[in-house]
Amino acid sequence: MMLGFLLARAGIDVVVLEKHADFLRDFRGDTIHPSTLQFMHELGLLDEFLKLPHQRLEEASAQIGEASVTVADFRHLPTVCKFIALMPQWDFLNFLAAQGARYKSFGLMMRADATDVIFEGARAVGVRVNTPEGAREVRADLVVGADGRHSTVREKAGLKVQDLGAPMDVLWMRISRRPDDQYETLGRIDTGHVFIKLNRGDYWQCAFVIAKGGIDQIHREGLPAFRDSIRKLSPGLGDRVEELKSWDDVKLLTVAVDRLTQWYRPGLLCIGDAAHAMSPIGGVGINLAVQDAVAAANLLYEPLRRGRPSEEELAAVQRRRVFPMRVIQGIQLFIQDRVIRRVLASTQRPTAPAPFKILDWLPVLRRIPAYIMGIGVQREHVRTPDAGHADQQGRLTS
Repeated sequence: MMLGFLLARAGIDVVVLEKHADFLRDFRGDTIHPSTLQFMHELGLLDEFLKLPHQRLEEASAQIGEASVTVADFRHLPTVCKFIALMPQWDFLNFLAAQGARYKSFGLMMRADATDVIFEGARAVGVRVNTPEGAREVRADLVVGADGRHSTVREKAGLKVQDLGAPMDVLWMRISRRPDDQYETLGRIDTGHVFIKLNRGDYWQCAFVIAKGGIDQIHREGLPAFRDSIRKLSPGLGDRVEELKSWDDVKLLTVAVDRLTQWYRPGLLCIGDAAHAMSPIGGVGINLAVQDAVAAANLLYEPLRRGRPSEEELAAVQRRRVFPMRVIQGIQLFIQDRVIRRVLASTQRPTAPAPFKILDWLPVLRRIPAYIMGIGVQREHVRTPDAGHADQQGRLTS
């Protein structure tokens, strides 16, 4: 959606395909990071964007055993917004869709499920799409796979996936939040468990981390035992855990960490999770996907004005984005293997590792993880032009 908006704004004809009738999917990644908020500022949309309901996270904290530590302090970032905005992803997508709709070059097809890639020789020239009106083809000078970790586009394009592994899965759920609830620690790491709470206004968005493939064992132990585990990790929730009345109230995220060895082939490019599925650690997957989109728009809008981007021009997108992706995945894999895996297998109460203790002793160092989480290791900026102008109906034309 971000790439489609930026290209349409630059005068490129774009159609975005969404297989569902709306964007209302829960627990889809609801963190808008300072770097993304900076893009909104660069586009002149920040004030309007922040009118949408959201909560602001200025610090990331955790309780490890008996110790409470502040891991990251976003208040010193070199960005306009020095916080993470917690906002449902559907609001973000609807906002971008509304901005894109101001341009005649922007098209959005809902209930359009891309099922295959069309090739002429070695070049991708479009996709086959199932719609309520029947099957159809959408032809394009460039096909972009931004369809997530289970990408149909990358599968049909035959792009090679390197699976990096993950020792965990995550159970997501909602539990109501009371006006007098204090903002408790963001994460809780205790004997054999990792539990995370995000303040979403009138409810808590909660994540219960389990060992990879451990959902069957959780189900066998039963919902009452699961509710008791949550209550022990977050006693302040009390009887509200009874709001989890069935397993339908608990959504499983199967965690995958992988990356394509090559993100492109003639006429086709993958970005975001389709190119590199990220761990949920740090909530940075959306951050990197949006940065991929901005970088792709910057590098490809001129080639797309001329016609079909060359393979070398598509390769330039991967070259631009592969380093920050590898660094962040490397950090995530280190935390997965050295912290999460050990905690989930442990029967002893953990203590805060030395690096966390150092963050308490020298608070200025909290700016480092804040920068990595909030911005990343390589900044992007919007460099695409606004080639549109308003017509008499207020719609923008290119």
